[in-house]
Amino acid sequence: MGFLTRLSLFGYGFRPFFLGAACSGLVLVPWWAADFSFGVSLATDWPPTLWHAHEMLFGFTCAAIAGFLLTAVPSWTGRRGFAGGPLVLMTALWLLGRVLVASSASWPFAAVVAADLAFLPALAAFLAWPLLRERNRNTPLLLVLLVLWLCNATFHLGLFRGDVSLSRQALLAAVNFALILVTVIGGRITPSVTATALRQRGVESAVRAPGGMTAVTVALMIAVAAVDLVQPGGASAGWLALAAAIAQAARLVQWQGWRALHEPIVWILHLAYAWLPVGLALKALAILTGVAAAAFWLHALTIGVLATMILGVMARVSLGHTGRPLRARPLVTQAYLLVSAAALVRVLGAWLPGLDYPAVIVLSAALWTAAFAFFLWVYGPILLMPRIDARTRP
Repeated sequence: MGFLTRLSLFGYGFRPFFLGAACSGLVLVPWWAADFSFGVSLATDWPPTLWHAHEMLFGFTCAAIAGFLLTAVPSWTGRRGFAGGPLVLMTALWLLGRVLVASSASWPFAAVVAADLAFLPALAAFLAWPLLRERNRNTPLLLVLLVLWLCNATFHLGLFRGDVSLSRQALLAAVNFALILVTVIGGRITPSVTATALRQRGVESAVRAPGGMTAVTVALMIAVAAVDLVQPGGASAGWLALAAAIAQAARLVQWQGWRALHEPIVWILHLAYAWLPVGLALKALAILTGVAAAAFWLHALTIGVLATMILGVMARVSLGHTGRPLRARPLVTQAYLLVSAAALVRVLGAWLPGLDYPAVIVLSAALWTAAFAFFLWVYGPILLMPRIDARTRP
């Protein structure tokens, strides 16, 4: 343990969890695509589609959320960052869950559930003390972790009962609450970094982020999540998705992302957020009209919004907290474009000539895998090595 705690990898919360998110992204999607399209067997006894969806949410996405919060909370509260032995143990807990879920056929069901459900409460416990002590305005984010944990617990309950629909509903609820987190946090970060980038170029910024619009948009996203819990696929879910899409689009326009097209590390946040109104509009179209072209709206929200936003935030936070200039390298810019291309193919690929559904899965997975390979090529060394400015703070 002493050797591990001295590694730069465990010097700050973003390091192990951003690396874990990127590595899981690189492995999970091609592994599932190989099973779906070529019959490569998995080591889990879960239904493959449920395993894939669960790990993309509670493995990949939750690792990125953890890395962000373990880095942001010290900044929000003015306290020293999480590091050393506690961070090693937290990382090990996340990794244990991933290993046991991936090899669930070899373990008792209770052991897999216990390992998988342990991480989010431990993360909340780490974050709660500094947030509560400082009475920080971001303390309600702990409720998001609680809700995600409840979604995960309900997913496992569905597996235990053999109730696939319950597990799927739990996954949809988890996606919705992750999107609420993007709406809140992404809605702060995106206009802020855009305004800063424009000021640095001497451009008078007209970026606006009015509180009223934020409140309405967040309320609509909460309503979308609530209705999906009780009547998923109903007309009310469709109309609420449409209203949320309009509000999200109006909010995005106010941030004037087109004025920051020269800065990939800025426009990627706008691109990720743009998938929110697109995905919600496709959801509304699918529910209210049944048009087949909108059937894969969920992947616009998961790959398009969550994965693209995760890439953009991981890239920016990693540079800023290792003393590096906030500039995206060309290979990382390509990764940004590739992950959105993966979303586009996954959502609309079935309508491209010459592509059957298994081919769509393979092509989208290939684009995704290339994106995370490029990201890791650049950011793997950054996450593993000390700050370049020789500051003692990691």
